[in-house]
Amino acid sequence: MTYHRSEHMFKKRADGSFDKVEIRKRPGTVGICAAIMNHYNVDAVPHLICGGFSKEETENALIDLAFLGIDNVLVLRGDAPKNETFFEPHPNGHRYAIDLLHQVAQMNNGIYLEEDLVEGVKTKFCIGVAGYPEKHFEAPNMQNDIEHLIRKVEAGADYIVTQMFFDNKKFFDFVQKCRDAGIKVPIIPGLKPLTSKKQLSVLPRIFHVDIPTDFSNEILKCKTDKEVEELGTEWLIQQSCELKAAGIPVLHYYTLGKPKVIRKVVEAIV
Repeated sequence: MTYHRSEHMFKKRADGSFDKVEIRKRPGTVGICAAIMNHYNVDAVPHLICGGFSKEETENALIDLAFLGIDNVLVLRGDAPKNETFFEPHPNGHRYAIDLLHQVAQMNNGIYLEEDLVEGVKTKFCIGVAGYPEKHFEAPNMQNDIEHLIRKVEAGADYIVTQMFFDNKKFFDFVQKCRDAGIKVPIIPGLKPLTSKKQLSVLPRIFHVDIPTDFSNEILKCKTDKEVEELGTEWLIQQSCELKAAGIPVLHYYTLGKPKVIRKVVEAIV
């Protein structure tokens, strides 16, 4: 379950000046995860991000999650807001995902922000972090990116979920590099269906991923987005089957507003 920093807008005043007004038009991740677990009786895994949240707000969210029995989290730095070029943390928050990871790990040891807190309850969070088969766009090279991932595992990460990719070879190569570097935790592939021609340029720009030439060439031949969705669904099914055949035990799908496509994929591979 993705997490989003608070959104804001600028509201014009009578004198022509503007006020920055914080807005939120959707339930929080904690509430959504609780609703999912209550309604469907399945585990929910909320994202925790650095951007827009103070350390105290993060601690309070973790306390609520632990109380609700939600004990899996995915720790991320988060992206810069759409109207900003670079990521800037909350003044009292974390700049890097590993710092946020440290806070979760500390709570697992009963250590809270208030040092004088007596008999702090030890949480039982299973902590996930992000991995990038095609390198994080801010890392100078893959080796440097792997070294950052090693430090996250050493700090307490229990599993890795990757950024989306459309070429399984990139995932297999990434896993091998991680294993060669001594990373032994599970690495879960992140997968997404390509459903429109527009995504041929949008996905590489936003998520810094490559789209295989043979795949993009077939997409360019499509006359409608419906045809693109059908082709993208078939590509994702083939990706999923190849990963399962290679012994990958868990597949993570980024639905991004296309749950029916994911359902079709899952039904095709189970």
